[in-house]
Amino acid sequence: MKNHNVKIYLMTAITAFFYSCSSNETNEVDSRAQSQQFEIINVTHHDGKPFSTGTKSSLTGKYVDNPGGGVMMQAFYWDVPAGGTWWNTVSGKVTAWSNAGIGSIWLPPASKAQNGAFSMGYDPTDYFDFGDYNQNGTTETRFGSKTELVSLITKAHTENMKVYADIVINHNSGGQSEANPFTGTNTWTNFNGVSSGKFKRTYVNFYKNSYGNNDEGSFGGFPDLCHADPYVQDWLWKRADGVGKYYKNTMKFDGWRFDYVKGFAPWVVYDWNANVGGFSVGELWDSNVDILNNWANSANSSVFDFACYYKMNDAFDGNNLALLNDDMMWKRNPYKAVTFVANHDTDEISNKLLAYSYILTHEGYPTIFYRDYEEWLDKNKLNNLIWIHNNKATGNTSILYSDNDEYVARRNGYNGNPGLVVYINNSTAWQERWIQTNWANTQIKDFTGNSTWYPTTQADKWVKIQCPPKGYSVWSINQ
Repeated sequence: MKNHNVKIYLMTAITAFFYSCSSNETNEVDSRAQSQQFEIINVTHHDGKPFSTGTKSSLTGKYVDNPGGGVMMQAFYWDVPAGGTWWNTVSGKVTAWSNAGIGSIWLPPASKAQNGAFSMGYDPTDYFDFGDYNQNGTTETRFGSKTELVSLITKAHTENMKVYADIVINHNSGGQSEANPFTGTNTWTNFNGVSSGKFKRTYVNFYKNSYGNNDEGSFGGFPDLCHADPYVQDWLWKRADGVGKYYKNTMKFDGWRFDYVKGFAPWVVYDWNANVGGFSVGELWDSNVDILNNWANSANSSVFDFACYYKMNDAFDGNNLALLNDDMMWKRNPYKAVTFVANHDTDEISNKLLAYSYILTHEGYPTIFYRDYEEWLDKNKLNNLIWIHNNKATGNTSILYSDNDEYVARRNGYNGNPGLVVYINNSTAWQERWIQTNWANTQIKDFTGNSTWYPTTQADKWVKIQCPPKGYSVWSINQ
């Protein structure tokens, strides 16, 4: 959600859990399993040469999504152009994104909301109106028509990409006023008139009601859906023609980004996932790793790694790369960590390419923000990092060195894939460092092209590598 109008988030204090690290110590990050490892399939380099990668691929060489094994594109930003053109805009880009190695796209809330043609969708009225009913002052949504949305999803699937729906199930907006005996006032909770005729609801389906006064949290004064109500559960995720199964089986969405999960208990997402299926990630805006991990395990869902986000902001913008030793969700539970550099709500990191070089070489499921990719950053550099992620970023992680200016980590490889070494330099001068690899007597190179060195590792696997100022290099076997 966005901090527009009544959309306000209370930020929790960033908590830190420090790991010691020095040039003489190696911090082995326990990834529980070999993160980012799926079946070995032959794919091709950009130069056409075959390469066996530990990241699961389709037979076409285009990557499919997996928690910890793909790259996601957030295919929108706040206040994308109105006028019903956005679904077609995204549709025109999915082939290029797929060719670049993007495996999934996350779309904004697709159903009709209170502000009609001007809404970003986070004030939902009718979950079954995708731009085909004249409702809330418009037929199309801000993003387009149902036909255009279906066409976009179909095209993405043709390009072997998954499509995730942004789901807002904490609150609703746009209902009619009605007398509410639980509050003794009139409340805007009458949704019996929704044009689709599906999931009609009244004050009995919102807090406060016969099930209690409230749940975990309300948002912005909007009517707060009561998930304890069997009728609400039925329509949201249980019945075959309910919201979740309609989105998945009829609209063909492949997964979910759950908005504002602080507003309801994790069992809601757990039950949704058990009944509907598909990938899921929750927006739990909190930098506390314990809170993120506990929620992910309780909900049986991935979660956005806000701990990583805030540590990257402090590390790269605050010139203290040693903070990257601190605890993050991807270190605790890489299969349930979705990493990101910016999104439609928050965009604080200024050294973004350094941050992308971090998340695209480390464990977790990295997300790329639309405006970073299409407008603000060097697309060729991002494509290079995506390729490195899909082809080299395998195995668990060892932090080899860190100080204020420099950070070096090794992905240890898996099942024949050699892994990589990433070197990030936040200083204003070239840096060089001796590090220990997993490769003996082997020529390596920087796959970013930032360094022209082709060093050969010693018999004890040590080698000297370099990194450009305010830049990064990524080293692996020269093959």
